Amino acid sequence: MTKTIPPSARRVSHNHTHHNVTREDPYAWLRADNWQEVMQKPETLDPEIRAYLEAENDYYEAEFGKPTAELQDRIYKEIRGRIKEDDSGVPSPDGEWAYNTRMLEGKQYPLIVRTPREGGAESILLDCNVEAGEGYFGFAGASHDPSHRTLAWAADRAGSEYYDIVLRDLETGKDRDEVIRNTAGSYVWSNDSRALYYTEYDDNHRPYRIRRHDIGTEQASDPIIYEEKDPGFFVGVGKTLSDKFIIIDAHDHQTSEVRLIDAEKGGEPRLVAPRLIDREYEVDERDGVLYIRTNADGAEDYKIVTAPVHTPAAENWTDLVPHREGVLILDVALLKNHMLRLEREDGLPRIVARDLRTGKEETVRFDEEAYSLGMSTGYEFDTTVFRLTYSSPTTPSQVFDVDLETGKRTLLKTQEVPSGHNPADYETRRLFATAPDGEQVPVTLLYRKGTARDGSNPALLYGYGAYGMSMPASFSVSVLSLVDRGFVYAIAHIRGGMEKGYRWYRHGRREHKPNSFSDFIAAAEMLIAEGYTKKGRIIAQGGSAGGMLMGAIANLRPDLWGGVIAQVPFVDVLNTMLDDTLPLTPPEWPEWGNPITSPEDYHRIAAYAPYEAVSAQAYPPIFALAGLTDPRVTYWEPAKWVAKLRATKSGDAPLYLKTNMGAGHAGASGRFDRLKETAQCYAFAIKSAGLDG
Repeated sequence: MTKTIPPSARRVSHNHTHHNVTREDPYAWLRADNWQEVMQKPETLDPEIRAYLEAENDYYEAEFGKPTAELQDRIYKEIRGRIKEDDSGVPSPDGEWAYNTRMLEGKQYPLIVRTPREGGAESILLDCNVEAGEGYFGFAGASHDPSHRTLAWAADRAGSEYYDIVLRDLETGKDRDEVIRNTAGSYVWSNDSRALYYTEYDDNHRPYRIRRHDIGTEQASDPIIYEEKDPGFFVGVGKTLSDKFIIIDAHDHQTSEVRLIDAEKGGEPRLVAPRLIDREYEVDERDGVLYIRTNADGAEDYKIVTAPVHTPAAENWTDLVPHREGVLILDVALLKNHMLRLEREDGLPRIVARDLRTGKEETVRFDEEAYSLGMSTGYEFDTTVFRLTYSSPTTPSQVFDVDLETGKRTLLKTQEVPSGHNPADYETRRLFATAPDGEQVPVTLLYRKGTARDGSNPALLYGYGAYGMSMPASFSVSVLSLVDRGFVYAIAHIRGGMEKGYRWYRHGRREHKPNSFSDFIAAAEMLIAEGYTKKGRIIAQGGSAGGMLMGAIANLRPDLWGGVIAQVPFVDVLNTMLDDTLPLTPPEWPEWGNPITSPEDYHRIAAYAPYEAVSAQAYPPIFALAGLTDPRVTYWEPAKWVAKLRATKSGDAPLYLKTNMGAGHAGASGRFDRLKETAQCYAFAIKSAGLDG
């Protein structure tokens, strides 16, 4: 069989100097000068850049796509067989109606439906399969107005995260001609149903402004309600469950600032507390009192304070739930008489419900070694019921309603696996790996019961480790296609997430970022030492900031990995952080450091940035995936990385780049198309581990 010659990107002299250091960047030409236009109109991409990306796609297809097509199809059908295609969510009541989403067999997108609360015929409010057409369709959700007469729904047609908000008359079922175009995707209704508050991007794709659209008027006349002047802060809009206030939130990754608008009367936004570097706070309201989750006053793992609505400044904050080191308060929700908080301690979540009339608390927890827990409050404030979702790597998702007055827990839905699933066939473990500095890194494992610990098993090790995002130990129908083939599936809960509190996050960002990489390597070495796998049979996987992790660990310990899957990988860290015109750069400086102004940050990022650190060594097989219209990790980051790897690395291990030419950061938009991308990754993992499939 004749091997296809891999593409070779041409080198173009290009250099930049910062802090008296000059660096060559011969693949900088892959960054399109008109990238903002390309996000919305992919056809405007420079022909030479397009030709290179398509050559890489053709190479992937010839060398891996076609030879593994049968295996990919088999995995795809396996995963799809575990999904109940004609599935329905659990209805959420709101006034006289109950709203829900449904999926139809064979269809890619949801239906938005409602039924009378007391029973009756279902009405289909929106069929996204009809609206999607043949191209990309990024659905940003639908929101009915308080009068229940109008549905606002938002969609992105390019993968660039520019959303058009469409208004549908629920009496006629017809969309109005009135469309709010090119929004940032978040929006809320005023209480009188006469206006929508929505977010808008600046020229560099940053959500920086809130406008109000009065129904029946031209978008061009929408007044500006709030505009953020600092390019490092993004803005969002929301609403308290009490329906008293519209919330405008300005934030970067470590600092936040909130303003409130009376949802009945409108008016000017009123500041809660001015931004203070490294102080975060979130606001909800009940009976004229603000309930605030915050890290103020050294509360690293957060506390809950209260303040009067009319005098909300920080000097009036009073502790309600004091800070407890190591007990991370993740989320707070308010009902009329109760407060719910989602906490995590020692890596495991729990829900604590407090009766605000008596101060009495009840805790909801589960007994498995590792599990995922979530809570939601629906549409209604005056209720005694909240909803929780539970799953573990072995246990399919379960949805319960919990009555806070009686304590009754009602199981509403258990995730069905049509092709069959017996939790007793699998085992979940929570182990700990010792990092070089002695920290204990949690690692969640899933494997078939009876799996030998003789080092013979392939393993897939997944990691992320950034922005304080924790990786849930939840059920996945997809990973069973690996586990059933003898893989040990593992999640490394490395520093940069918040699995062990805010300190865990702080010790995985900025000057501590290399801890994320050494934690992941320690997790791999623990799996080897415990006999779950061996060197060269571990497939590493991560996406976005987790893709940076993949690039770093490939540079640091190429010998450990049987393969590396890097999905939309943030690998060109230094150049991106030096480019303040890119959408995410200014808001990301608190996370990574600012190499423009700080020589220390510059040298530190340059030392670990995967693109900069590519060297003439033998790399493991690498599969990189990108999205042409991705505004978060721009397509040229993986493209430059792969081009440099091709020109620099030794050995003949496979190296593939696959760019989705019609999608962005999230990949394909349809649920089944996304499964095909998962099947590609898993086929790569299986082949890299030396299995036939």
